Amino acid sequence: MTEENTDRDLIDRIRSGDEEALSRFYAESRERLGKMVQFRMDPRLAARMDPEDVLQEAWIAARQRIHHWIEAPERDLFIWLRLITSQTLVDLHRKHLGTRMRDARREVVPGHGGPAASTVSIAGRLLASVTSPSQAAMKAEISRRLEKALDAMDPIDREVLVLRHFEELSNNEVAEVLGMKKTATSNRYVRALGRLRGILESMPGFPGGTES
Repeated sequence: MTEENTDRDLIDRIRSGDEEALSRFYAESRERLGKMVQFRMDPRLAARMDPEDVLQEAWIAARQRIHHWIEAPERDLFIWLRLITSQTLVDLHRKHLGTRMRDARREVVPGHGGPAASTVSIAGRLLASVTSPSQAAMKAEISRRLEKALDAMDPIDREVLVLRHFEELSNNEVAEVLGMKKTATSNRYVRALGRLRGILESMPGFPGGTES
């Protein structure tokens, strides 16, 4: 049996109410979901709980609410699980941080109800390759400038960039997450990449960047 047929069989079993099949699918999706949680989790929440705790809470919610997907299975199952995980993360932010989670850089993203990736998280990931002593000395200033530039980007463009580049979702998956047409998300990704490239090229310490 091919991998495609195996996946189809697994989905069919889940539609018939097979919880073991759902458990297997969730286990296979866990790494991708964990990547999303780690990237979007507020550091203050991360100090209190592990991303695995979020995934466990999300699994419980998915088991309890799987009938919603079964009743409307036209939605991709992974995207539905990602939605449940995003909502779980929002709930945990509110439970543990309350009003302190109200940060302009961590708003809930229109279209998918999950927490937006903060510009701090994006900048941190982009700066992870900065390792030389001369670059490290400028890292704080570069980070500040990069965060400011990212804040100036269109929020949806920034979200498309995060979904494609950091969560490694396909264009079709991004379109479903955001409730947009595939051509629109593709165009936004190209635009966001161009904007990001321009930002990075103006920063010392990046390939093609300005000299300090």
